[in-house]
Amino acid sequence: MKLNWNELHTKSNYLSIFRIFLGIPIFVYTGKFAENPELRFLLFGLFFLAYITDILDGYLARKFNEITEFGKIVDPLADKVIIAIVVIQFYLTDVIPEYYFWIIILRDVIIFLGGIYVSNKIGKVLPSNKLGKATVFTIMLFFLAVIFNRDLNSAFVYDSLLHLSTVMCFISVLVYAYRGYESIKWKKNETIQKS
Repeated sequence: MKLNWNELHTKSNYLSIFRIFLGIPIFVYTGKFAENPELRFLLFGLFFLAYITDILDGYLARKFNEITEFGKIVDPLADKVIIAIVVIQFYLTDVIPEYYFWIIILRDVIIFLGGIYVSNKIGKVLPSNKLGKATVFTIMLFFLAVIFNRDLNSAFVYDSLLHLSTVMCFISVLVYAYRGYESIKWKKNETIQKS
């Protein structure tokens, strides 16, 4: 599958690229959070900005009919970059369990490698779906529970979002694998019918 680099120049893709670069201040301040919890409001603002750009890029792509193969790659890539940056920093500063770090990283690696495999088989990018976006949302909610855990003074919210986002990670991988399998099977049937 070849990408048309002219597809880069859309409003939605610019927002996705901006979200990737937003990872720089998120990386810096997430790393400082453990020693300076007062940064939680700044982190909240950065997380919120990342979330808004995630919503906007999809909305603009549909509104202006700018859905591109490049956009199908860069949008979920931006999500993965932000999540990876935060989870790595939280892991290094011991504010999340080690198993959660590995679940998030392995989920993204499996989906990334699976996406490459499926794209090579069907000749196009398998777009992210609502379940994938919902999974990212629950992960971000857990990150917020981490930074506001002292304010909440309750393990219930933290534990609930930890378990919910963990379950969502497993479900999203299984659903993505099923979608990939169905897409490859459909492509094979289409090829057989044309021959």
